[in-house]
Amino acid sequence: MTRINVVLPDGSKKEVEQGATVKDVAASIGSRLVEASLAGKINGSLVDLSAVVSDGDVVEIVTMKSPEALDILRHSAAHIMAQAVADLFPGAQFGIGPSIENGFYYDFEVGRTFSPEDLAAIEERMAEIVAAKDSFTRKVVTPAEALDALPGQPLKHELLAELPTDEPISLYSLGTFTDLCRGPHIPDTGKLIAFKLIKQAGAYWRGDSDRQMLQRIYGTAWFLKKDLDAYLTRIEEAEKRDHRKLGKELGIYMMDEDAGVGLPLYLPKGARIIRILQEWLRKELYRRGYEEVITPHIYKADVWKTSGHYDFYHENMYFFQINEGSDEEPRLSEYAVKPMNCPGHVMLYRNDLHSYRELPLRFFEFGTVYRHEMSGVVHGLLRARGFTQDDAHVFCRADQVVDEVVSILDLVDSIMGEFGFEYEAEISTRPAKSIGTDAMWELAENSLKEACAAHNLAYEINEGDGAFYGPKIDIKVKDAIGRTWQCSTIQVDFNFPERFNLTYRTADNSEERPYMLHRAIFGSIERFLGILIEHYAGALPCWLAPVQATIIPIADRHIEAAQKLADELRAIGGRVEVMTENEPMRIKIAKAQQQKIPYMLVMGDKEIENGDVSVRERHEGDKGTMKIEAFKEIIKAAQV
Repeated sequence: MTRINVVLPDGSKKEVEQGATVKDVAASIGSRLVEASLAGKINGSLVDLSAVVSDGDVVEIVTMKSPEALDILRHSAAHIMAQAVADLFPGAQFGIGPSIENGFYYDFEVGRTFSPEDLAAIEERMAEIVAAKDSFTRKVVTPAEALDALPGQPLKHELLAELPTDEPISLYSLGTFTDLCRGPHIPDTGKLIAFKLIKQAGAYWRGDSDRQMLQRIYGTAWFLKKDLDAYLTRIEEAEKRDHRKLGKELGIYMMDEDAGVGLPLYLPKGARIIRILQEWLRKELYRRGYEEVITPHIYKADVWKTSGHYDFYHENMYFFQINEGSDEEPRLSEYAVKPMNCPGHVMLYRNDLHSYRELPLRFFEFGTVYRHEMSGVVHGLLRARGFTQDDAHVFCRADQVVDEVVSILDLVDSIMGEFGFEYEAEISTRPAKSIGTDAMWELAENSLKEACAAHNLAYEINEGDGAFYGPKIDIKVKDAIGRTWQCSTIQVDFNFPERFNLTYRTADNSEERPYMLHRAIFGSIERFLGILIEHYAGALPCWLAPVQATIIPIADRHIEAAQKLADELRAIGGRVEVMTENEPMRIKIAKAQQQKIPYMLVMGDKEIENGDVSVRERHEGDKGTMKIEAFKEIIKAAQV
């Protein structure tokens, strides 16, 4: 038998028989490795263990410790779930079943909505398939053979018709179920030890609201049961912290179908939180040399054509016609509600002549914008159609770009540090749908990288996910239960200054284009508030809490003194309520605790006589009596 050599990741060579598979390579290294093997890599490409190696191939064995392992496991779990559905629901049609962060899903058409009992039955059938240790088998076929192998599956036929004609078509079979799939998969179902179906939801086919609604089942899969248990505990904790639930219970915001999808309405407490956040950031921005501006909510379509949004962002915007003539001689003009604040700031810059000495010029605005998000992705405050950005645009010279980005990163440190957020950075590069020259994009991307290096900030590269007008740094914060959220963004834009013909006068009296930086720290204030509610489980820090203290008079005769104290605390900026309801003390305390108010101040005869309050802190409980003047100092320290 002819022998060939393959190259292992450490550069060493391993001799195997011609026709050997990746599994054979693993076996030649050791029995423990073959037992741990899930898949492989040949020359960097992921393959099944059954893939045949060739002379000179670089071969890597994928085990549960490999970065790709969980994706392979979860994708395989999606196929196992699809087989279970095929067994339990004859005639089911199948959409797609990818792995996703923390799990997997599959889309089905079964003629009705899955019930909780259906999910339990599907999970039970999956367990039977896992116990059988059935193997995944791969077959490369022609388009005609693929059609024959997938009878009665119009969704699969649609996907098949879109595959490149020059690429091989592979089918994977598991039991009686055959799927169109690139793979790879785990060698057999017995490798799926820890899994759980989480929920079902509706999902439009291909994400298109004009197409049919399918049933999507979500699940999660892990290599170890302890990891599954830990994840399920995190889900349970996340449900307790859900900002939609807490937002309603705490009286922060509401949604109303009459208002429209994705348009939050803020109750007094929510409005107060937002204003506190804005004022806090406003003071910091003024200190750092920013100037506040205010721009309109709508512009003529011509503005969006110049900016590029009309061509590149049209489907996400709200356009309408305004008659700027008369009823007898109508003259219709097209307008749009702004999805971004950038063009207004550009026009403000363009209003004056600027010298190099004036730069950098930093405009900021708490600007409300509107974007046509698909109804299926709208999610409380975290994904709304109407929201306010803490937006800013910095106009600067080329030699100032890196320093300005570093300064913005310093601001990110300051703001995120206040909430105890750790964060990581990601630089997103040029997308396929974009404007500007290659040279402009290269300069912009390099500027961001240089700024991160100067700030000692590590970053990942997210290829092709930049804005259509420039690359960006995205800041992703980690919350109290380990979830990451995208918040701040910094973008270098060499395109807007060109499109809007922005210039400044140089030292030698020539005209140059300024560089433009887009930046937001909170990002969307709505989204940031939703993140804060979940991060703190509704118990916002005292300086941000809409009510900092509630005063609880023991009896009606103590109400007057309680109101007097409330007035004194309000005079120094405190946000205070008095509980005058005719209810037992324990009920009042329980209500204040439920509303997550930082301090409860109990006042009775003894407290009033001595100028004291009995203080309860929401986390620490009873803290004993305290002089009123001492508590005032606590409230003073908790003001923005």
